[in-house]
This record gives sequence, C-alpha cells and structure tokens, in this order.
Amino acid sequence: MSMSRKRTMSLKKKLVLTGVTGALVTGAVVTTMATGNAAAPDVVCQGSTVTLSGEGGAPAASSGTFPVGTKLKVTNLDNGQSTTVAVNGPSGSCVLLNNSAFDKVREPGKNLIRRARIERVGGGAAPAAGTGAAGATGAAGKGGAGAVQVPPATGQVVCQGSTVTLSGEGGAPAASSGTFPVGTKLKVTNLDNGQSTTVAVNGPSGSCVLLNNSAFDKVREPGKNLIRRARIERVG
Repeated sequence: MSMSRKRTMSLKKKLVLTGVTGALVTGAVVTTMATGNAAAPDVVCQGSTVTLSGEGGAPAASSGTFPVGTKLKVTNLDNGQSTTVAVNGPSGSCVLLNNSAFDKVREPGKNLIRRARIERVGGGAAPAAGTGAAGATGAAGKGGAGAVQVPPATGQVVCQGSTVTLSGEGGAPAASSGTFPVGTKLKVTNLDNGQSTTVAVNGPSGSCVLLNNSAFDKVREPGKNLIRRARIERVG
C-alpha cells in the first residue's frame, strides 16, 4: 500500500473521530441546556407542617404568606397524596387547608401533616411585608354592641393578625410553633368568646402557634376549629 493511500485513510479516521467527538460534545451541550431550562418546582415554606381550618366549602386554603389567588400544591410526604388549591383569605400559617382540601391529603385519623412539601404553582405576587397581618389586625379590632369584653394584654403581643387552629394531637395542653423555640410560654385569647389559655411550646410547626386538642378546647367556640380573631402573647 502506498504512503499516499495510508495518509488518506488516516485522515478519514481522524475526521470520523472528530465528527463523533463533536456530536458527543454537542449532545452534552444540548442535554445541559435542556436541564438548565427545565422548570424547577418553587418549593416554599420548607419545614412547615400543614393542618386544617375546620371550614367547609370547595377545596381552598388560607395563608399568612401568600396573597389571595396564589395557587399552592400541597403534598403529604407520608402517603404521597397531593392537592392544588387557591388561597382565598388570610391565616396565621404558610398554608391552612379547609376541610375538603385536607381530606384529599389526610392520613386516617390525623389532623396534622408533619412532613409536607408546599409548592407555589401560580397566581399572585409575593406579598409586601406586613400586608397580611395588617389586614387581619384591622378585622380583629372591630367590635360592636354585644361584643365580648376582653381584659387588656399583660404580655408581649406577638404575631398580630394570626389565626389559631388545632393540630389534632392529644396530651396535656401544649402548642407547637414555627416562630418561637421550645419552652416559650404563650397565652392565646379567643377575642370572640373571651376565653384564654397559656401553654408552652413543645415542638415546631408551620404556624405562629398551633394548639393541641386539649389546649384548643379551652378557647374553642362550639363547632369551630379555627379562631379568626385571636390575641397571642408571649408571657415567658
């Protein structure tokens, strides 16, 4: 075989290898670009627990973090069930599901999801700082003829505008909180019936204060699982 022919074959091999390498590099670039453009889920309020408001109606949620109209997808990581709901009002939690929404992700006999993933999937702009609390505080300040007279606060009023609900957990009166550390003592007053209870925080939650069943029973109005007008005081 002549030297000229050997050189030609060697050149062809190099061109083939160069073409293959180029294709691999191009494929890697395309793959990288596709991965980079993939929409990542907007996971919010990481570590928050999720519970129910006790309110009826079509599936919906209330939130102290996102404005009305925001769509949130809530997944119970313990059973894999999820539901997507729109925020329809304020609460003291990142997300508080009404009864029909909570039933879609509930584990039998439980009123609290300790391992939840919350994703923002559409609607609503990020709220301005203090917007939700201001609106709810104004509502809490309303009174009129026949309104319950509540003694003035004696502790440091915190989480103004927050609603209060129950965790569904048993035991002696206690609370969980996403705002205060374990051991903090909080006094919760239901401004609609004047009843109050003082409890110690014994664990984390996605709310300013989430009362367990026995604590909530001390301030509950008959048939209600949510206190919309609450005063929360830090007393120790």
